[in-house]
Amino acid sequence: MLPRLGEKFDIDFEVIKRPRHEYQSLAYVDLGLPKAPAIMIGGDVIVEGRDIDEQELEKILRQRLAQK
Repeated sequence: MLPRLGEKFDIDFEVIKRPRHEYQSLAYVDLGLPKAPAIMIGGDVIVEGRDIDEQELEKILRQRLAQK
């Protein structure tokens, strides 16, 4: 989904994958990052701990890009 939306909106994105046990560790909690799975735009957490519908994410991207 993200590569397709990145191409559609001409934006860069970064995917970070770690083993599940790392996301559940105290060290990860100390980083202050959102619960996986998560999507962040800049420093804003869009969704955490659940999946998001592609259409919903596309709507959010459109809104963010219109604000620029």
